[in-house]
Amino acid sequence: MAFIKKYNGTTDVRLLRMERWTWILIYGGLLTSMLSYFMPATPEGDVNVLQICGLLAVAVGVALIAVRARLHGK
Repeated sequence: MAFIKKYNGTTDVRLLRMERWTWILIYGGLLTSMLSYFMPATPEGDVNVLQICGLLAVAVGVALIAVRARLHGK
């Protein structure tokens, strides 16, 4: 009995790529949003654009989770 079970995910290359991009988008978006939170505000509004892009990346990552849940993988 193993304490941590090994993940025997999919063998389909396209589904594997989707799973990887899902977590890259979620964690990258969260990191970008948090970094923009600690940046000083400028009159140009660069911080707001960075924060919106980060939150959009998180939203796309969550949407990919929903899409992946509906797909029938191997």
